[in-house]
Amino acid sequence: MPTRKILLNEDEIPKQWYNIVPDLPRPLPPFIDAATKQPGVGIVPRIFPKAIIGQEISQERWIDIPEEVREVYRIWRPTPLFRAIGLEKALKTPAKIYYKYEGVSPSGSHKPNTAVPQAFYNMKEGTKRLSTETGAGQWGSALAFAAMIFGLKATVYMVRASYDQKPYRKMMMNAFGAECFASPSNRTEAGRKILAEDPDSTGSLGIAISEAVEDALVNEEETNYTIGSVFNHVLLHQTVIGLETKRQLEMVDDYPDVVYGCIGGGSSYSGLMWPFYYDKVSKKAPKETKFIATEATACPKVTKGQYQYDHGDTARITPLVPMHTLGHDFIPAPIHAGGLRYHGIAPTISLLTQEKQMTTEAYNQVEVFDAAKQFIRAEGIIPAPEPAHAIKGAIDEALRCKKTGEAKTILFLLCGHGFFDMAAYDEYFSGNLQPYEYPTKKVEESMKKLHTLYPWLDEVNKKYISCEPL
Repeated sequence: MPTRKILLNEDEIPKQWYNIVPDLPRPLPPFIDAATKQPGVGIVPRIFPKAIIGQEISQERWIDIPEEVREVYRIWRPTPLFRAIGLEKALKTPAKIYYKYEGVSPSGSHKPNTAVPQAFYNMKEGTKRLSTETGAGQWGSALAFAAMIFGLKATVYMVRASYDQKPYRKMMMNAFGAECFASPSNRTEAGRKILAEDPDSTGSLGIAISEAVEDALVNEEETNYTIGSVFNHVLLHQTVIGLETKRQLEMVDDYPDVVYGCIGGGSSYSGLMWPFYYDKVSKKAPKETKFIATEATACPKVTKGQYQYDHGDTARITPLVPMHTLGHDFIPAPIHAGGLRYHGIAPTISLLTQEKQMTTEAYNQVEVFDAAKQFIRAEGIIPAPEPAHAIKGAIDEALRCKKTGEAKTILFLLCGHGFFDMAAYDEYFSGNLQPYEYPTKKVEESMKKLHTLYPWLDEVNKKYISCEPL
């Protein structure tokens, strides 16, 4: 019988994070300051600690993990790698399926991997309070935990759709000592403006980001902003996932043919795939591995969005970021995969996609929950709706192997459990879940608005990211 659960000792927690930036096919395009139309980071130095900014722009391939951070990691890391024996049998596939399980962390997802170092660096530089946004609540819960560990206060703006769907996430944040507000809220100018236009707004990550950033700027002396995805420093913190996974697969003499993961802002998938990408570019990989991200048809930023400069937030407080985007004014359908409801994606993910180093597949939430049900009944773990998108991709790949007879090794990331998502499962099992698909026309409308707002955007896109004009 093959090993089902592959474990590492605490002393095998990685001592360095991997930074993909030096190994990208071409340099990352710069941020653009909308006011000057030139490369610039705008408000970034006012809301992040120096150590984080240093990591964000670092060209170093390996960045040391502080011992204080590794000590906190020991609470739940290393996380287990599972061989999905039950799922393989249920699918009758010749493929081998592995999943890295991040649901064993204190907040139930991969998010503390970056929340802990972000809180640590802020504490070291004298920050008293952290502000942030959260979609499904996984990031907000993780930051609340990390702030508690290092004696900081935390304020979380949670997208109202998820705030209403998942009240226990708010309760978890409160338990860790953080305050949580439904976004849009009356606490910020950005929130009040949205509510004036739409009192029943279900919110979006773009709106919640605007509120959290504004909070940090207004209270600049004591408060810094933290972000749970998209930026380079966040993604490199997550590489503890992939680095551990590589070591675990070595223990069973295996290596993936394909790596699946879900993408909201891109942090969990990058955390898994970046170390395997490093093997590829450094010629250390024993085989040619495919990298496939999965996203929601209700928020298809890569499969339907455009690659160009856009703001990371709805109120346009942040600088312009080079990424696949649905438009910063995007308001998603209230699907249950709240962590995937972001209009943009990490610049590194966008660049790797443009350079054909990875691909993306989109699924609707009904077929995603179908896959989650198969997984639950084969493996006994209830997944969050977000990684259930990766499960859908992995199952499809395994079924293709069943048709062709190929004995591929499939790896996916189960980045969080679904224990706070039972209302979503109830809706699914009751037959009430709807297969939302975001219309292409809406993307086109948002892009036209963006280019009306910034008539010079085509020129900037062409200069820095070689994007075709609208």
